[in-house]
Parts: sequence; C-alpha cells; structure tokens
Amino acid sequence: MPVNDLLIRRARLVSLTASAPTTPVDLRVVAGRVAEIAPRLARSPGEEVVDVEGRWVMPGLWDHHVHMLQWAQLLVRLDTSGTSGPAAVLDLVRSRLATEPGDAPVVGFGHRIATWPEQPTTAALDAVAGDRPVVLISGDAHHGWLSSAALRMLGLTPRDGIVHEAEWFEAYARLSARPDILAQGESAIAGAVQRAAALGVVGVTDFEFGGAYADWPARLARGIGDLRVRAATYAEGLDEVIRGGRRTGDPLEDSGLVRMGPLKIISDGSLSTRTAYCCQPYLGPGATDHPYGVLNTPPDELRALLTRAHAAGLEIAVHAIGDAAVASALDGFAATGARGSIEHSQLMAADDIPRMARLGLVASVQPAHLIDDRDVAEVCWADRTERCFPLRAMTDAGIRLVFGSDAPVSPLDPWLEIATAVRRSGDERGPWHPEQRLTVTEALAASTDGQGTVAVGARADLVVLDVDPRRAAEERVPVAATLLAGRFTHWAL
Repeated sequence: MPVNDLLIRRARLVSLTASAPTTPVDLRVVAGRVAEIAPRLARSPGEEVVDVEGRWVMPGLWDHHVHMLQWAQLLVRLDTSGTSGPAAVLDLVRSRLATEPGDAPVVGFGHRIATWPEQPTTAALDAVAGDRPVVLISGDAHHGWLSSAALRMLGLTPRDGIVHEAEWFEAYARLSARPDILAQGESAIAGAVQRAAALGVVGVTDFEFGGAYADWPARLARGIGDLRVRAATYAEGLDEVIRGGRRTGDPLEDSGLVRMGPLKIISDGSLSTRTAYCCQPYLGPGATDHPYGVLNTPPDELRALLTRAHAAGLEIAVHAIGDAAVASALDGFAATGARGSIEHSQLMAADDIPRMARLGLVASVQPAHLIDDRDVAEVCWADRTERCFPLRAMTDAGIRLVFGSDAPVSPLDPWLEIATAVRRSGDERGPWHPEQRLTVTEALAASTDGQGTVAVGARADLVVLDVDPRRAAEERVPVAATLLAGRFTHWAL
C-alpha cells in the first residue's frame, strides 16, 4: 500500500522510553512522520484509514550490523553449518557436486572449526573436488577452506590449510567481484529486503565488503527501497569517500533512504577461527601459530585511520571481539577523539567497560552470536567466560547498546537478538551467565535506533504487532505490518 498520509486507528502503543496511553489511540501520519496522537481523530480529506484493531505499535526495528549481499547469497550456497569435522563437510560437498555437475565454483557457508579435533586441509578437499573450485566460508566469515582450483582461481598461493583474516578478506573481495557470484547475490537482494520487512525491520547498517555505499543508490534506482540503509566503507574506499565529500549521515540519493555510514575497520579476528585478539592465550585444541589471536590492524595503523576518517566527518566502526583488541580500539579512540562504535565487544576487560562509557562510544553487539559461541567459549575461553557478552555491565555503565545480527553469521532476525539478550540461551539450557541478561524493554530499545515510545514528531517507521512484545519477546513476535515513512512495506493484517 503506497500510502504517505495515513490515519491509523485503535493502536496500542508500546512503552519503551516513556509511558504510553493505556488505551488504544489513533495516529495521524503526514509526510512520513507522526503528526498527531489522540484517542479519536477525525479523518482528513483524502487520508487513507487503517484500523489495526487494538494491535501493538512501536518503532520499526533496525539491524545495525549486516552484510546484505552475503545474506542474500546464503539462500543459494551450500549450508555447512552444524558440522562436527572435515568429514561431515566433505560429505556435503560430495553430494552438491553430484547434483550440480559442471565447472562453476561451489560456494558453501557455515562450518566452525574452533573445537574440531581434526583441522581442514586442502588435500582432503581436493580428493573430493578434483579440478572444481570449491570455496567453503566459515560461519564467522573469518576464514575460507578452499580447494586447489579455488586457490588458483583467486590468485592465492598453494597451501594445505585455511586462508584466514586479512588474506581471506582480500580473496573474498575477489570472489564477490566475479560476475557470476555478484549476479547471484544481486538477484536475491530484493527478496532479502522483503524478508527483513516481514520481521519488522525498517533499517540496516550495511558493512558489505567492497563498499556498500556504492551499491545501494543503484539498488534504490531499481526499485529496492523498503529499508533505510547506512552504507559503510572500508579503508580501500576511504580515498573515494573523502574525495566525494561524503560524511556520515549524508544522503547518497535523493530520497534520503540511503545515507553514508561509518568507516569499518576490522581490528582482530573471531572466536570460532581462534583469531579474536586476547590478553590471554586460547585454551583447548586447535591452531597454535597464533595463541593469542590475530591483530589485523596494528595500533599505529588504527590511529592513522581513525584520525583521517574523523577529520573527514566520518564515524568509525571498529570490529573488536577479543579483550586485547577492544583495549587497542579504545586506546585509538581516546588518542584521536574519533567518534563511533565498537562492533561486537564480545570479550572485555572489566576496566574497559567504564572507559568505553567515558569515551561516549556505542556498543554495536550481536546477542545471537552467544548461541553459536557459548560452547566454543567454554573450551577456548574457559578461564574468562564471565566477561563474554557483558550486556548488563555495559548497560549499567551507561554505554548505549544497539543490536545487529552480522548476517549471514547469524540470521537477520531482530527478534532472535532480542530474545537471546533476555534469555542468554538459544536452547533448553538455562541462561549462560544470567547476571548479564537484559530486560525485555532494554532489549527492545536496543533494536529501535534510538526511537523511543512512539510520539508526535517521530519518524513513521513503525511495526504493528499482534501481541505486546514486552510479554512475548522471548519468543517469535508475530508482525502484522511494517511501515517505512508511513508507507507499508509489509502487510499481513
């Protein structure tokens, strides 16, 4: 329903940051904003009327950390998640090759090697793949397991193990730039946006490799306009962004739906690849050539990037998962006065939490990573799990939390993030370190881009729910409709 001026009748407002009326109200939407709220409003001439029949209305949801092209591509990639070792993955590859003959690359996603008793080898993959390029992307997206043909295809030196961190990210960029791979993802973007809207999502921060800021205006021109997008750049695109005078928040096209996002810096690795940079060495089985993890961006390089981006009017989003990486990032922000966020903040030293609060940085966190990382952390970080996903400690310190999925690492599903932040569990087990749980209201607020209880003047980016999310956020919350600037992007009423 392409409506801009709209009268929504009988809506129950969800109290988030301020108390809402206890009985249903009408909302008038004019030019994409909430213009009036009252128990009963008269219809204006030409105004569309929608009666939501007492359903609950709150600000639309945001995913503050996604890789949209990779999320779209996931639908057609070989699913290697949940595998317990190389043999199980190889069985999946063997089946895919049998059903899809030819010479096109096979791309898989999802395996996690941190606790595998046996590590993947190129030779084992070659024995199954032969001359077929096979690229198996880890579930944390921080390494690839490639056949020899795939190594040659991507210009990598021969080896008998994984490709990880900086070398992998460069190789992945070359993979993504292949016309067949790129076309596959772009053809699926519209469907990915529709799925997001059906979950109540109205906006994302897109950290896609290669520079999302250059892709989204073209997508909008093709009619893919059902999300607000903050489109990031990486260091390789920084020169172009600065030459173009693009500052964080600047519109990148006429509608204002797509805006310049932050500079993204990947400072360390991830837990599942055993490359998150830590103050203490990893425990348990696995690779030993980097016992403390990997620092992808050394302190001097990090500070230079922070200084340059900050001077150009860009915020900076620093990926930091391990406690040593978080400390290094905080040092860089403190030294440069730059503004922005720590992405993930998964393991933190206790003293760095109040320091992060004093610096005024945002914690962009992915609670659902706890589902995948809980058991891995109990092996690799068994001596420090009380400092994992410290959501309560950060909230109590006054740090602003915003939720994301890091899709495709976790599903693009804000309700899953909300539920995990509240439950601290993804299965029948009890909460993992329950002292770090958030309340439902806190988790909802972390998912609405700073938009509190719906009020006059607010963006008419709204979600209509069949139940009160404060009472049902530990479960799937049915979404009846989603509105972006007063226009319906999802309709199930």
